[in-house]
Amino acid sequence: MIRKPRKLELLGLLPETLVMTRTRDARLRYLSFDDGPEPGHTPRLLDTLARHGVKASFFLVGEKIEQYPEIVQRIVAEGHMIGNHSYSHWSFSNMTLTKQLDEVYRTDALLRLFDDRPHHRMRPPSGYVGAQLLLHFARRKRNLVYWSYDSLDYQDAPVETLIARLRNDPPVPGDIVLMHDDSDKATAALDVMLPEWLSQGFGFAALEGSAP
Repeated sequence: MIRKPRKLELLGLLPETLVMTRTRDARLRYLSFDDGPEPGHTPRLLDTLARHGVKASFFLVGEKIEQYPEIVQRIVAEGHMIGNHSYSHWSFSNMTLTKQLDEVYRTDALLRLFDDRPHHRMRPPSGYVGAQLLLHFARRKRNLVYWSYDSLDYQDAPVETLIARLRNDPPVPGDIVLMHDDSDKATAALDVMLPEWLSQGFGFAALEGSAP
């Protein structure tokens, strides 16, 4: 088994009401996709998920939501969760809290147009988890969504490497799997792995859409 980064181990010690790294469900895995919607990639990923009857979670970038609302409409119509991945996808590490919150709430307002939820699950760009942002979310009884399984699909490696990782060290029940829909790597890998996983009895679901 591949050892998890120290940061991920530490975040896993925090209460789920503050940072969610995995779920308590003993049966299901949770595929999640960052950085979309992308017209050149997201529709093909949605085709693959639909073909296998799998629901997933999409953490979307506000600027892209404005550009490609029809893709967001399709994501929602097909039963997937839409979440908040900031407005610009710039790193939060060099932003003031005021700017970070503008990114969050501006994107919440855009997402609300598609599913009427007042707030959405939030995954900061690059997985940034800062003390001020955590405190703000804790005061408002919202949490940040991280992950427990990093597919590494963003690395500069052939898709065969990604497939080998998913096959040899698959996610376990309760895992939130980090993937991306700004390339075709996740789609190509899932075209291979979903039939295998489903035949082995793996179950998948979307995360609940509302923030706690």
